Amino acid sequence: MKELSLVVGLFVFYSLYHFFELSHYLTFDYIKSNQEIFRSYYSQNSTLTILVFFCSYVVVAALSIPGGTIMSLVGGAIFGFLNGLVIISFASTVGATLAFLISRTLLRDYIQNKYQDILITINQGVETDGVLYLLSLRLNPLFPFFLINLVMGLTRINVFKYFIVSQVGMLAGTAIYVNAGVQLSKLESLSGIISLEIFGTFLLLSLFPIIVKRIYSFKRG
Repeated sequence: MKELSLVVGLFVFYSLYHFFELSHYLTFDYIKSNQEIFRSYYSQNSTLTILVFFCSYVVVAALSIPGGTIMSLVGGAIFGFLNGLVIISFASTVGATLAFLISRTLLRDYIQNKYQDILITINQGVETDGVLYLLSLRLNPLFPFFLINLVMGLTRINVFKYFIVSQVGMLAGTAIYVNAGVQLSKLESLSGIISLEIFGTFLLLSLFPIIVKRIYSFKRG
């Protein structure tokens, strides 16, 4: 019954989202042309703006709606770097954890029961090194945000650990987009936010936890 209610709720939300064409509000051109309006509203209604923005970001992240990058830019443009970083860091992590729980509720038992023989090794690996694997995935720019939430939801990793590691792992990437949002008026498109050098740095950084684990295991062996 719980799973059915969740599926119906998701179906209704996505139907309304597409019917009212809400994706229009999650585009670079829209936020660019309305940034002064956002800032003006925030100056007059700061608490309400933060609350609405936070909840909106959680929904976007939890339901894997394309627009997290745009929301981060908006947050930086409205709240500034430090406030924006704190708000978006928590909102994105809460949203990621909810997406993780949705995946776990709808799919984990089915996948675990159907492929239990295949998943024995994976479950053991997650139990011992799940935190390291998750941290590496969060730092790796090649893995989409929604896919990590979906896949990790199929595992048995602890929810609290998932929240904390996701918060830490996504912090650096969040900072880049929030900082870009602070300079939104100077941006012409999304393409110039992450350079090839930054992309490569994140890619190498994502390997660091696994390398440290391998070295530690080698020395102990």
